[in-house]
Amino acid sequence: MEIFKKLKWFFKQEWKAYTIGVIFLILVALIQVISPRIVGDIIDQIDQQVLTSRALVIQVLIILLCGVSQYVFRYIWRMRIWGTSAKLERILRSRLFHHFTKMDAVFFQKYRTGDLMAHATNDLTSIRMVAGSGILTLADSISSGGITLITMFFSISWKLTLIAMIPIPALAIVSRLLGKRMHRTFRKAQAEFSSLNDKTQESITGVKVIKTFGEEEEDIKDFERQTKSVVEKNKEVYRIDSLFRPAITFILGLSYALSIIFGGIFIQNGEMTIGNLVTFFSYIGLMSWPMMAVGRLMNVLERGSASYNRIDTLLQEKSHIREKEDAVAKPLDGDLEIHLNEFQYPDGEEPALFDTHLTLRKGETLGIVGRTGAGKSTLFSLLLRSYDHYNGKILYNGINIKDYELNHLLSGIGYVPQDNFLFSTNVRENIRFANPDYTEEQIEEAARTTAIHEDILLFPQGYETLVGERGVSLSGGQKQRIAIARALITQPELLILDDSLSAVDAKTEETILRNLKEKRANRTTIIAAHRISSVMHANEIIVLDHGTIVERGNHEELMSQQGWYRQMYDKQQLESKIEGVN
Repeated sequence: MEIFKKLKWFFKQEWKAYTIGVIFLILVALIQVISPRIVGDIIDQIDQQVLTSRALVIQVLIILLCGVSQYVFRYIWRMRIWGTSAKLERILRSRLFHHFTKMDAVFFQKYRTGDLMAHATNDLTSIRMVAGSGILTLADSISSGGITLITMFFSISWKLTLIAMIPIPALAIVSRLLGKRMHRTFRKAQAEFSSLNDKTQESITGVKVIKTFGEEEEDIKDFERQTKSVVEKNKEVYRIDSLFRPAITFILGLSYALSIIFGGIFIQNGEMTIGNLVTFFSYIGLMSWPMMAVGRLMNVLERGSASYNRIDTLLQEKSHIREKEDAVAKPLDGDLEIHLNEFQYPDGEEPALFDTHLTLRKGETLGIVGRTGAGKSTLFSLLLRSYDHYNGKILYNGINIKDYELNHLLSGIGYVPQDNFLFSTNVRENIRFANPDYTEEQIEEAARTTAIHEDILLFPQGYETLVGERGVSLSGGQKQRIAIARALITQPELLILDDSLSAVDAKTEETILRNLKEKRANRTTIIAAHRISSVMHANEIIVLDHGTIVERGNHEELMSQQGWYRQMYDKQQLESKIEGVN
């Protein structure tokens, strides 16, 4: 019953709906004991040969009225209880999704996508069942069982009722033992399903890579192995679940057996009539649902409790990125200053960035180059406040970025990551993702700046062309340019391109960089790249190596230093000449 305490806040919120539902459940329970009583009376009247046609018609009409009343009342309680339980699922799903959007990078490194999806689907369904089937089963079993038992006790035979109820305590013992095992087993089954969900999502997303390396069979075997594990865990759940009904049926059978034996004795002794015994058997039949409901209730509650604990664990996670109460609520403007003494990832063994200091004036362009893993993307993560636990400070217009409201900070930054993510909608919606009210003119202007407009016009439906999941129908260069256009249309104060021109050819790259220089003359731009041609026009260029700046200056200054920058430039120029000859 612990799960009901956890959901107390919801039941308190929806008490009116549940009260109405329970009242009509009780009315159904009251009405359903009338028909067996009438049938028993009819049998006694037949046995005593006193039944008249008029009395039979009246009694049949009463039975029909009871049936119609139960139909109407059942509709009302179903609407109130089941309909209200759907609200709980909606509330928790919204709360969970909102929580996901507020969490930081550490959270998404800790939990896999498939696992989060399983929490947002199967677990929420199990919790909804508590607020629907759980409440129904609890209220119905108590009302139906209680009213039926009281009717048996006072209107038939209190002796036979007590005798028939002798096996009932065994039901509570069985339910408690099986309920504990169900909780542990179902939690394991849900965790295994999360792993399978994550495996499925990962395989579908990476299907091109799987096919490229010819790993289809191995991936299928791995999927089958995880599927088998899920099946085995669920078999254990259903194995325990299947023990409830036989136990209840056996206990109910004992009640029937005791009723037949002692009921027959009571009839012989003249303590009961045949009609009363038939009515008693009908009531025992009605008692079968409350008995079975106990097993079903324990099943629903244990599943719901396990799922609620899993959901609650997620909701208890706190983002490491905190916004101050008196946060600065103004747009970004001015110079950008970076003074990082040291930053280390939560699970890292060595600093990812250290002794990194630079100042970028408003309207200037900064180029960042370096080997893979040198710290370029890490620096951008700090600018975007994906992590806050670093020694040092980052200032925008003299204000620490930790002091800004997150919405004002992030809305002033246009970030295009290495892995360009496009939504599975059309080109137009992807470009104006930040604001659906952007005009066609603004959309096309952004597309022209990134040299993708002409390509889009050649698409089957132009700007209405669907790009597929993650932009699967587009080339790498087209995805990059649409992603840049999506960032540009917001006219951000700071534009960050994290190796976002790697998939475009040299001529297109030159066009884009020229357009950016013209369009963003008064705004700040940071370009990280492996290709020197992407940054050689920048006001300042820094070379990162193992998390720190090893070279800095403009293109001419770096060329004269004869360092890594010069070596990489000469190498790329040579490669370009060789490709030109070929």
